[in-house]
Amino acid sequence: MNLLSFLFLASMVAKSSQLTCQNEFRRPEYTDITVECGTSSISLAILVCPVVYTGYNESLLIINHIFNNPECKGTLDESVTPPVVRFTFPINMTNACGSTFVTTSAAGTGIFADFSNIQTVNVSGVVRSHDPTTGIVTYNAELKYYYSCAYPLEYLINNTQVEVSASSIAVRDNNGSFISTLSMELFGDANYTTPLAIPQLGLELRTNVYVQVQAANLTDQYRVLMDRCYASMSPHPTNSTFFNLFVSCSKDQMTTMHENGDSHHARFSFPAFRFVEQQNQTVSTYYLHCITRLCEISTCSDFKQCNNRRRRDVRSTGVSEATTLSSAIPIVTRNENTLTSKEEAVSSSDSDSDSRMGLGIAVGVLTLTVIVVLAAAAVFYRRLRHF
Repeated sequence: MNLLSFLFLASMVAKSSQLTCQNEFRRPEYTDITVECGTSSISLAILVCPVVYTGYNESLLIINHIFNNPECKGTLDESVTPPVVRFTFPINMTNACGSTFVTTSAAGTGIFADFSNIQTVNVSGVVRSHDPTTGIVTYNAELKYYYSCAYPLEYLINNTQVEVSASSIAVRDNNGSFISTLSMELFGDANYTTPLAIPQLGLELRTNVYVQVQAANLTDQYRVLMDRCYASMSPHPTNSTFFNLFVSCSKDQMTTMHENGDSHHARFSFPAFRFVEQQNQTVSTYYLHCITRLCEISTCSDFKQCNNRRRRDVRSTGVSEATTLSSAIPIVTRNENTLTSKEEAVSSSDSDSDSRMGLGIAVGVLTLTVIVVLAAAAVFYRRLRHF
């Protein structure tokens, strides 16, 4: 037994002599692990020199008691200084190397303050050392490296480039975001195959605009569900005129929902309109924004029930710069004499009716006047003949 222990320690020393440990050959510390919470995977990096100092090597670091899965084993990376052991696994309940998934719900804050149920999923686990000692006692300390990533499942999306602040690497736990997997695209056909082409002079009013919010490289247990989509005159509508295309279960009568909360994409369409405020401009320019959540398959149906959701106050709006896609390709419509709002339509209809009525009265008066003049002329002519 003592011989085996001696051989094992000797092998550890031999291994450590090959590593570029410099000042890192020391006792383990809490800061020895860094966590990167990606959109499709989680990456761990553990300083290997303190591990060797304690009496282990990279092969004896085991994540969540997973021994037989090669994809869950740590790999030694000596290309960095100091060297580290790396673990990388997908964010997927069926293949996350034994990580624990916990979804919590809470009332929304900040930009989502008007939503009563905002979800966050936490992915956590632990990397432990495996002591090969077979005796009754051991002199090797047990190592435990805990990790945790929290992902919010509600985002604000506009229809172009992503602006996401980078997440700082934290010790043991970190916050991640799926925002970079989400994108908004505009199409010109109901099959969502032809990108929307906006002419230089703008779209014809009432042209159908098809909108798709899609998640790329998203794990299978989540679906895309749009809570609110609206148009604004500014790409960052903190203080901008806006028009709600739909808010939760309430939608404008001209908006058509095609798919929402059923897959990795959500779709709707609406006819192109213009803002009355821009009536003196050649074209009307506006931007689309969607507040979108990622919901688990088991909970999406709950969020789609109108009686369980709280409607957002449409009188206020805000934008978090860290989760905004700045719209570089706005929707542009022609400002011709075509009517685009109910107010204008009613006003125009009333004006047309008044014009037609006035014209009718004028024609009637003129006809009556002509008849009277002709009758008077006939009477006068008869009198002249008698004389």
